[in-house]
Amino acid sequence: MTPLVKGLVLGGVQVAMVLSLAGKLVLDRTALPRVWVRANPYDPNLPIRGRYVSLSVAAEARGFPPGAIYGSARLAVQDGVLVARPDENGGNMVNTFGNGSMATLSQPIAFFIPEHVPDPSFRPAGEELWVELTVPAKGPPRPIQLGIKKNGVLTPLKLD
Repeated sequence: MTPLVKGLVLGGVQVAMVLSLAGKLVLDRTALPRVWVRANPYDPNLPIRGRYVSLSVAAEARGFPPGAIYGSARLAVQDGVLVARPDENGGNMVNTFGNGSMATLSQPIAFFIPEHVPDPSFRPAGEELWVELTVPAKGPPRPIQLGIKKNGVLTPLKLD
């Protein structure tokens, strides 16, 4: 086999891997439940990852024992709300607060933004940053798009 053929085969394998990942993400977006959740952005100060907004996402905590402040949870969408339930099999780690009625994911979610777009996390008073998520059966939720809620109306941001 010549070096050219080896290179073309390797390139074809790499393209197939990328396309399979893209196909899986498209399939997940169509098959998995989606939910809009209020997001609290903060700057993690990691410039090597590119331009992104780090988001802390809250869920409604259900079934956690009283006084629990940290635990493993499985996320689901119920009645249009992101819900965290205890999971002993090592799901997403959450911190509970508000007498155990709310939980935030311990690991923030990174939403990558283009270079030319102003940082959407800086909002004027009266506007809230929201994120639409797909929620897989296992693993962390995946962000789809950001939106702004103002006067009770949620408007997706155009970040092209």
